[in-house]
Amino acid sequence: MVRDAATGKYRRTRLFVMTLGYSRKSVRLIVLRSSAQVWAELHERAFRRLGGAVRVLVLDNLREGVLTPDVYDPTINPLYSDVLAHYEVVALPCRVRDPDRKGKVESAVGHAQKTPLKGLRFESVEEAQTYLDRWEERWADTRIHGTTKRQVSVMFAEEKPALRELPLEPFRYYRYGKRTVNLDGCVEVDAAYYSAPPGWIGRQVQVQWDELRVRVLTNNGLLLREHLRTRRGWHRIPDSDRPSRTPRSTEALLRRAHHAGTNIGTLCEHIHRVDGPSGVRRILGVLALARKHGPAVVDDAALTALELRVPSYRFVRRYLERRPPVPITLRQVDPLIRQLTLYRDLIDQRTGDPT
Repeated sequence: MVRDAATGKYRRTRLFVMTLGYSRKSVRLIVLRSSAQVWAELHERAFRRLGGAVRVLVLDNLREGVLTPDVYDPTINPLYSDVLAHYEVVALPCRVRDPDRKGKVESAVGHAQKTPLKGLRFESVEEAQTYLDRWEERWADTRIHGTTKRQVSVMFAEEKPALRELPLEPFRYYRYGKRTVNLDGCVEVDAAYYSAPPGWIGRQVQVQWDELRVRVLTNNGLLLREHLRTRRGWHRIPDSDRPSRTPRSTEALLRRAHHAGTNIGTLCEHIHRVDGPSGVRRILGVLALARKHGPAVVDDAALTALELRVPSYRFVRRYLERRPPVPITLRQVDPLIRQLTLYRDLIDQRTGDPT
């Protein structure tokens, strides 16, 4: 139990354990919460503590590491898979609900829960980790293991030369997700837009991004495009990804704009002619305004934008936002409204004395 700095209350932590198969040397790490990146970072920390990387990992089917459990063909989390590839490690997930397949690490987990951590409370994760490291060094590594009948630290000294050397640079972490290529041929990442190759509109792709780059990949992991990050609202479209002719989907969109209103169609044609593929989203924005405010109102706003020579979606949106609402008044003259004297004569006729 560790006190959470945010709430001030004690809460249970998560214990990560990596155990070497020959020497039974273990690395135990404490964290408050887990995620795909935390799971991968724990492996890196364990490799650094061991002074090298293992060749094969037998692991549990946690969601952070294994997306689809299958003893023959598991689906590994892509971030975790790339981290293991960086260290040249092969992952072998266990059978589902069969922890005995990795009994050595299960014993190490129970050993830590029952011996150094049982019933204790700590004020921070750092304090708990320091306590656990001291116990690991002074007691767990110096003990005579019950199965091997040898000291753990002595066997680890024999096993350490077999570990792989660590790469010179640590793994560069990224975030990832699935995206659908929009009508402008781009995918969205943090409100910025990055192009996919021609022919991918409407298809789903994998996207990886960090502070410097955005990568667009197929579902099989093949790299389609790599872009430098840009600011919110901006596009990254190289000339090779700009279509030589207007795509059919864009042509259909422009036809919708002309059907909504003459001035709306002219405005959208100008946006597409000037902005190219990146203007498709602005055309969609104009059509969204037509649905919200009505085609007639937006057509008048588009006419104003064209007359003032500011034909843009942003001007039309702001014009509609600042446009005073039209007051609702009763019409005094209308063909359907008859003279009051006619209504009076009708009432007298219906309610008067027939004699």
